[in-house]
Amino acid sequence: MLHQLQSQKLQHKILPHHIALLNLLHLDSLSLEQRIEDEINENPALEENASSEDDGLDKFSKETVQDFQNWEEYGYDDIPDYKTEYENYLPSDKMPDRQIAETLDFREELKKQYRFIERDPSGYPLADFIIDSLDESGFLTHNLDTVAEEISFKQNIWIQGDALEPILKDIQELDPLGCGSRNLGEFFLIQLCKRSGKAPHHQAALELVRDHFDDLHACNIEKIRRDMKMRDGQMKEVLQVLASLKTRPFTGSTNSIQVNNTVFPDFIITVEADEIMVTLARQRSASLHVNQTWAETVQQMDNDKSTDRGTRQYMRSKLASAQWFIKAIRERETNMLKVIKAIIHFQTEYFKYGDTMQLKPMVLKNIAEIVGLDISTVSRITCNKYADTPFGMILLKNLFTEGLSNKEGTVISNKVIQRIVEEVVQKEDKKKPYTDQELTDILSGKGYIVARRTIAKYRDQLNIPVAQMRSLFF
Repeated sequence: MLHQLQSQKLQHKILPHHIALLNLLHLDSLSLEQRIEDEINENPALEENASSEDDGLDKFSKETVQDFQNWEEYGYDDIPDYKTEYENYLPSDKMPDRQIAETLDFREELKKQYRFIERDPSGYPLADFIIDSLDESGFLTHNLDTVAEEISFKQNIWIQGDALEPILKDIQELDPLGCGSRNLGEFFLIQLCKRSGKAPHHQAALELVRDHFDDLHACNIEKIRRDMKMRDGQMKEVLQVLASLKTRPFTGSTNSIQVNNTVFPDFIITVEADEIMVTLARQRSASLHVNQTWAETVQQMDNDKSTDRGTRQYMRSKLASAQWFIKAIRERETNMLKVIKAIIHFQTEYFKYGDTMQLKPMVLKNIAEIVGLDISTVSRITCNKYADTPFGMILLKNLFTEGLSNKEGTVISNKVIQRIVEEVVQKEDKKKPYTDQELTDILSGKGYIVARRTIAKYRDQLNIPVAQMRSLFF
């Protein structure tokens, strides 16, 4: 028996090139270059044009070794052999400024050191797993029970967290000292235990970290002083001992791989005669194109039905994927220019003079309304993007700030408030620093109505300690 059913439903479909666009918007310059290279390697229908400028330079460069036409030219060539051999390994235009030395990660160094300890070799895999679990600062952020569960699962052995404790203690004795500490308090204890116990205030500092670290972390200095029955002068000297300790086991010494912190801009902003101009650091859509041979082959296959169906489908899918990718790159660059131009229009005074005090309150919604894009799209475009300006490299995300009203009713950026707080703290009497309430009153006198808790939040963001801590470390 036949049944007829009528239904109504709403579907939202995203086009393939829009999906590709969403996966490209948040990428910075280096990540985009890698993404394009991967796509070219995976998709034979996508090609990249060689740079005509580079070709011209290479053609007439004296350093470039040209192909020889005949034996006479080869026989009487006067280019030294070492130059032609060296060019096979490293281009002359990319010569390093200094010698390249092979370095190891600090985790590999710890593993080597652990091998010199007279222990059962069966514990080496456990020690290696713990060392690989350390973060970039050398701390072990997971508890040993969690690490033991991961080891049991990955290595098909049953082990408990208590069995890893002696191994962790041995790791903490290696160089750098304290690697594997589970928190800052344990790292302080390891350093203090290695110091001479005859040093002034050493025992008091050891007792403070061992029994009162939670109060120290909460800056309850008065409570610590009362519990330990110390005078103000003694408390200050003990805190100075703690201030001399390292706060991280590993700080990026020469034993680690050197990390290149060079920032590659996505936009280049210039100012000429009060006119602000912006361009993309590198426009990639113009250099990408579809392989014409591949496109013609697909067209011939569509006309010739004798070709295998699977082959036709594969050829079509690669062609469509290349077209979607190029369209997504082109649309990404168009939207990026729209967003950066809207930001410059909104923050014209800031980009002219580079003064933080000229920043206006700006949120993602303001730019989204100007360019006609969704807020999430604007967020992806400005994520991890840098602009090269006449006054330095800036991160676009730092330009988005909330606003506060002053006594005149003018809305100003919270970056301005943070700048004023920083200047006031720098000029304060170091023996009697301002409290958060006093900072609030000072800003109120300058015409900025800000709550005390807001001042405390901005002070934390600027890494400025509370007044009590500032007076102790003076």
